Amino acid sequence: MTKTPQKKNKAQKGNPADKKDKPGFAARKVAADILGNVVHKKRPLDGELDMASGHSGFRDLAANDRALVRAIAGAALRHRGEIAEILSRLLDRDIPEKTGRVLDILHVAIAQMQFLDIPDRAAVSIAVDHASMDRRARPYKGLVNGVLRRLGRERDEITTDIDAARINTPDWLWESWQEAYGEEGAAAIAKAHETEAALDLTVKSDPENWAEKLDGTIVGAGSVRLTKKGAVDALEGFEDGAWWVQDAAAALPARLLGDVSGLKVADLCAAPGGKTAQLAAAGANVTAVDISKGRLKRLSENMTRLGLSVTTVASDLRAYEPDEPFDAILLDAPCSATGTIRRHPDVPWIKKPYDIEKLGEIQRELLDRVISWVRPGGLLVYCTCSLEAAEGEQQVAQFLERNKDTVVLSPVDPSEIGGLVNSVTAEGFLRCRPDHPARPDDSLFGMDGFFAARFKKL
Repeated sequence: MTKTPQKKNKAQKGNPADKKDKPGFAARKVAADILGNVVHKKRPLDGELDMASGHSGFRDLAANDRALVRAIAGAALRHRGEIAEILSRLLDRDIPEKTGRVLDILHVAIAQMQFLDIPDRAAVSIAVDHASMDRRARPYKGLVNGVLRRLGRERDEITTDIDAARINTPDWLWESWQEAYGEEGAAAIAKAHETEAALDLTVKSDPENWAEKLDGTIVGAGSVRLTKKGAVDALEGFEDGAWWVQDAAAALPARLLGDVSGLKVADLCAAPGGKTAQLAAAGANVTAVDISKGRLKRLSENMTRLGLSVTTVASDLRAYEPDEPFDAILLDAPCSATGTIRRHPDVPWIKKPYDIEKLGEIQRELLDRVISWVRPGGLLVYCTCSLEAAEGEQQVAQFLERNKDTVVLSPVDPSEIGGLVNSVTAEGFLRCRPDHPARPDDSLFGMDGFFAARFKKL
């Protein structure tokens, strides 16, 4: 007997499990969750993507889906201002609050459609599925579908005349850079942030040889910049501890201490340990101090891989007291990290002017404290990975005024940092910017924003 086919009822047609199992759905959902946590809860992106303690959904994904989440979240944050402007041109009115993940879903979808090599239809389909499965977003799934499809049809008209660099930069940051570097300087910095940072390595020795082996090029003061991206731990030299990952700008402050062979040197706020490794590889007897035991554990693991021996101390610098003075100190002070926006696109959206003020108080306290740990005639290098004058030039001017009978500024010469003349100020400070040349011949651009000043104790 032939069976009559059963009609699928309405409940079966909209089975949520089918949508959850759709390829790519889980990754997009996690990306929207993480985006919301970063923007609304001010959680650092790196923390959300940490494989030990980050977003549980992210940790449960396959490696290829984790890579997709990283790409989507990075694009959505790097271009957040653009995406918000695109949405404002697509919507007749603002989306009400308490609508679940609607805005995050839209930002994730537009990031894929505009800035990643993902077909529009895939981004739209999964965004609609995601909205339909979120209880508060469900009433807006039609809006999600209509907005995204319209963007696909009218992309050129909708996205024309957008000043991406400006609107991807929060007003308070733009005003800070404009005051410090002028209108053109602020625009150049913001433009540089549209491009993800390259991968730079610091090698123990023979950078030219390693550049050839790894298909890279020499930048900064001997860093190797890779032209291709891939798994770092699969590269030649990783297991042997021949090099470590460190932006070309971040590798410059340790060089300002000169020949440290045999000297007793402190690296303060040391984790993750790039500068510690530089000093130890140069023959210094290094004491690495950091407030975080977890970060110091990772630093120690890195030193083991690199075959370098250092002393580590887990302590708040405001409570730490060395047994004897150091010949030299490198203080990489806590800061806003606005110089690392190319590799940390969440920074503009999780930091506020108030953070700069509070961090400035900590920097001031640490500078005044640690100078007493330097022997007479010794050097102190203060540095921050910040573009803010309040954490650099202004902080140093105030320090010199308070300690004019104790220290003098020891100006930096471009020859000490690979001839990067654009990254040395008239006062003799190191001031790297992401729009600065990474080579003295101006053939390659892009470094983290970094500030450093060197002092000699009288």
